[in-house]
Amino acid sequence: MTAQPTSPSILREFSPLYYLLNAIPAKVQRGFRSVLVYLTAVDSSSDFLAVGSSIGMLYLYCRRLAHMNKYSVEGKCDAITVVKLLSCFDDLVAVGTASGQVSVFQLVSPLPGRNKQLRRFDVVGLHKGSITSLTWSTNGMKLFSGDDRGRVVFSALDLDQGVCTPVLLLEESSGVVQMEYSRLVLLVSTQQRSLLYCTQKQEVLQLGTKTHRRSGKFGACFLPAICKQSDLQVYAARPGLKLWKSDVRGQVETTQRLKSLFDTQVPQFELFPRPGLGGGYRPADRQLGLLSCFLREGWILSWNEYCLYVFDVINQVIVGALESSGDIVSVSSCGNEIFILKGDRDIIRLSNSHEGITSTFPALFVHPASPLTTPPALHPTGSVETAQPIRTMAIIVEDGATEEARGGERFSEGGADEEGEGRIEEVKEAEEHDQLKVTEFSQSVSISSSSRCRSSSVTSWDSLHGNTSTSSSYELGSRRYSAPVDQEDMQQDLVVKAIRVKKKKKRRLQQDSSSRNGFF
Repeated sequence: MTAQPTSPSILREFSPLYYLLNAIPAKVQRGFRSVLVYLTAVDSSSDFLAVGSSIGMLYLYCRRLAHMNKYSVEGKCDAITVVKLLSCFDDLVAVGTASGQVSVFQLVSPLPGRNKQLRRFDVVGLHKGSITSLTWSTNGMKLFSGDDRGRVVFSALDLDQGVCTPVLLLEESSGVVQMEYSRLVLLVSTQQRSLLYCTQKQEVLQLGTKTHRRSGKFGACFLPAICKQSDLQVYAARPGLKLWKSDVRGQVETTQRLKSLFDTQVPQFELFPRPGLGGGYRPADRQLGLLSCFLREGWILSWNEYCLYVFDVINQVIVGALESSGDIVSVSSCGNEIFILKGDRDIIRLSNSHEGITSTFPALFVHPASPLTTPPALHPTGSVETAQPIRTMAIIVEDGATEEARGGERFSEGGADEEGEGRIEEVKEAEEHDQLKVTEFSQSVSISSSSRCRSSSVTSWDSLHGNTSTSSSYELGSRRYSAPVDQEDMQQDLVVKAIRVKKKKKRRLQQDSSSRNGFF
């Protein structure tokens, strides 16, 4: 009986990331030696792709600007083993090395009042082995790092003061595999067990009553949910394709056996054809690895150095699998994307849509962008709102002379003398007072027109970027702080009305008599 063809998964690779790989050199010159550059770690967000290398260089690719930056870790140029991105008030990236050093880079922000100079914080002396896991708090003030000797270090960051204070938090008997932090609870997975550490009570709780019957890289992750600390739930990988679900106290609620899901046909991720793909080693017994929740409720991403799986634990199906494709070094997920670092220099992107459609430009409109990245330079694709025209009308003087509101230039004095004498009336205000009134009115006109131009420039920026999906939320928020304005009022032209200035009859008569006598 012939074997059935493998069914494809809904996730696949649309195209290789040549733009990223070509921006990273294949070798560098170190003195008289040419050193090969191997890629060792990857992390992703909607704004950046961070790639660690074997020469201690971090390559940070800005996805919105299509620009690559590189940052060097101070020290002996040790290989970077793990990287972790965070976008909060500032863009931060943490790097761990093979020698146990942790470095934090605070990136430059183009926004006013933000960080204008690249800063780096180093954590040295506390780790005794290679860094295996990093995790951030949401506000970027706490960083947890774990190594292959079982040490967990907590680093408190004060970015305003420029201070980083590390302390030893935990020390386990086996190496740290994976860590996550949520609501003052640190989830630590080691090669022997998974535990919960409450930072407020400084209490350690083990998941379940038994340790792993075999050592291995079995991870654990929190279920994403908006809840209080007591309602947190945890997924933990166990040997034999078992998945635990426990509460925040470490009590196991359910155990799912995923081995039966492999009895049916397993959908494979469709990869873009490339030379040398496939033929990798796959162990006889499948195992779970590091865990993370992905894309939809109930979807679990699990990977180890041999294979990668996406499970739907609610419907009890396998969404997709990647097996026998070579050594998997690092995996990162972000939104609907999975980035896989495989081998020495190969990065695979799995998704349900093309990167050029959903991950680059539409992410500006659909997903909330980081406030710390510069908006991309896009060409106008639609109408751009401009400032309404300002009509300036002449200021009419009673003797027939006219005066422009902006310049105050007088003209047509000769022809007005003959027909303006009969209409001259006496007023109590002096001529200097009349001119002062005209000047004040001209200044008010210029101020109102400049403010209207500024408001129009802001509207033009929104119209240029076509931000239709998020404009409704901005409008709802702006209504709380501004009075309602009708559309007719927004489209009105600014009109400067005429002012009738009356002069003294006596002074006018003196000027006429002096002009006749030839003094001027």
